[in-house]
Amino acid sequence: MKVLTFDDDFNEKIAKNGAFDYNEYISTINQVLNLHKGPISKFVIYIPPMILDSFEEIDEWMMLLSRNNVTKLVLTNANRRYELPSHVFSCLGLTELILENCYFNPPLQFEGFRNLEELFLEHIDFGENLSGNQINLPQLKNLNFLECTNVHNFNIKATKMKSLILVTCPDANLLQLLENPSIVVFGVSFLTFEDFDRVEMINSISFLSSLTKIEDFLIEGNFLKFLSAAVIPKWFPLSMNSLKCLVLQDFEVGDLDQLDVALCLLRNSPNLDTLRVHFEEPRDLVVLALDHLEYPNCLDYTLKQLRTVEISCLEGLKVELLFIKLLLAHSPNLEKISIKPIRGLNIRRRFAIAKKVMRFPRASPKAEMIYLNPEK
Repeated sequence: MKVLTFDDDFNEKIAKNGAFDYNEYISTINQVLNLHKGPISKFVIYIPPMILDSFEEIDEWMMLLSRNNVTKLVLTNANRRYELPSHVFSCLGLTELILENCYFNPPLQFEGFRNLEELFLEHIDFGENLSGNQINLPQLKNLNFLECTNVHNFNIKATKMKSLILVTCPDANLLQLLENPSIVVFGVSFLTFEDFDRVEMINSISFLSSLTKIEDFLIEGNFLKFLSAAVIPKWFPLSMNSLKCLVLQDFEVGDLDQLDVALCLLRNSPNLDTLRVHFEEPRDLVVLALDHLEYPNCLDYTLKQLRTVEISCLEGLKVELLFIKLLLAHSPNLEKISIKPIRGLNIRRRFAIAKKVMRFPRASPKAEMIYLNPEK
């Protein structure tokens, strides 16, 4: 049995059988491991929020894995933050590593995971000891950070990395990470406005100019707002010629700052094929954004390559409908636009929105309009 899974579901099942405290939980897993013979290719462990004096037993499991040529490790921690032992960094056969709520401080002699292809890190603290120590990840394809701290100390060399996702990691050195020429998928998001105060001061133009090789780009509304703090020219010094898919996540189209940056991205992406927009309810007055969208030349660019538009979380506000109208009017080769309203809209309201959208003029005579039911 090469795959051992002690996840949250496992924890709930054994709790129903009477293993309610930490000692019984640990004892159950130890029994399995003591009886197990042969290699372990994948190990999934969930550390529940129980009272414990130390992580000694978990450390021993990590030592066991380092001797079993494990290739996939998933460690989800709902307890206090766990200091990864040196044994984890001895698992050099790892191809996939998923960690949550840990301290990531490799030993000084650690050079990297030479076979690692997937790395997902959530609530990881990289501490202050990594500066200057480069970690070699020669096979890494996908790297995801979610609400990690001290990311600027995570110095890696990953020449084959294709995808980079950062969610609420305001101290990450974005420009340094984006220097990697192999990255074609990039996503960046701030969950709260408070992250603005901790983010590194980057030049918005330098940042946008570093995206010339990106093919898929996800940008969240708060980060659009952050970029708007600098004066962004109508035309970037370097266009985003490689961009095929743009995702505007949690986009407040009624916020003029976010709208301005979004229109700049559209204007500077001559080969954009797919646009996905997930609307967010406006937090402020939308008068300025409405006036801007009603201005005849607010986009002043034809989206010649745009084929697919997907709109979700539509509330039917005037500012949202004007944005859709703008896209329809500037996309002569559009083939399909799908619209999914926000959950909770009654059928009468949804029908009224659909009628309005259907009446908008379209630059593309072949554009198919699909009106979807909201998600349940």
